[in-house]
Amino acid sequence: MSQSVLHPAGPDAAIISQLNWVMTAGGALILVFVMVLTLVALRRAPGPVRPMRWIALAGVAFPVAVLTVLLAYSTWRSAQLVPQTSAGALHISVTGKMWWWEVRYRDSESGADIVLANEIHVPVGRRVYIGLASTDVIHSLWIPALAGKVDMIPGRMTGLSLRADQPGVYRAQCAEYCGEQHAKMALHVVAHEPARFDAWLAAQARPAAEPAGAFLARGRQAFIDQRCGACHTIRGVTAPTSLGPDLTHVGSRLHIAAGTLRNHRGTLGGWIADPQATKPGARMPAASGMDGETLRALASYLEHLK
Repeated sequence: MSQSVLHPAGPDAAIISQLNWVMTAGGALILVFVMVLTLVALRRAPGPVRPMRWIALAGVAFPVAVLTVLLAYSTWRSAQLVPQTSAGALHISVTGKMWWWEVRYRDSESGADIVLANEIHVPVGRRVYIGLASTDVIHSLWIPALAGKVDMIPGRMTGLSLRADQPGVYRAQCAEYCGEQHAKMALHVVAHEPARFDAWLAAQARPAAEPAGAFLARGRQAFIDQRCGACHTIRGVTAPTSLGPDLTHVGSRLHIAAGTLRNHRGTLGGWIADPQATKPGARMPAASGMDGETLRALASYLEHLK
């Protein structure tokens, strides 16, 4: 799972990584040169000096020459970044919320939205355009291994183009301070081979799986009785809402709570029982009026929603 500009997995990230190395090398060159001149000046034998020549050549000409080369290089390489356009690309919508990410795809057959949370799945080798929005404060999507960062501003639409060149899981992060749980607002980009991506998307378009057995049926009933559907959607079980993450296929996700916890029955149960213990300030209230067995049934039901 990569979250580093030094390990690029896409063309834009490769350009940004190269810019980083070249800029670092240029800055280091200037620093070393100035330090050498400082040592020479400190150790220099007494005698006549020409300070204006030293200032003009070492203090002005050399830094200007190096910085001019760096400016020309960065301008050239920046122009090679992928244009931020949705033309001919797979379109995905991402909305930043406090403190999670709503992700939407369009079902090519029905035209309906396929909604999930905190994960973006993309096919390897295909250009993707991510339309970005925010419902509350300024957020910023940054996927270091795949692309640069783009701000998400309430009332405005922005966009980010990227392409993953190899399968893998790439961690993303909100890069604009957005409140108490900014540090725990992560997102994962999962790059699949094209056939696996198509199969995944087809599975995400289906309604929630029916509970297999009485124990899971009890969990689904607990979801209804606890009025979880006031904030969360499970297609085929509750009416649509966008206040909280869509849970139709929550069991298939790598993490819950926006990258904070690994997704399995135990963490689901702990999160439902007391989300404030993990993310103080999160807008999900703690569960109330549920005995331990019902809580386990609800967590098991959510885990089976693959």
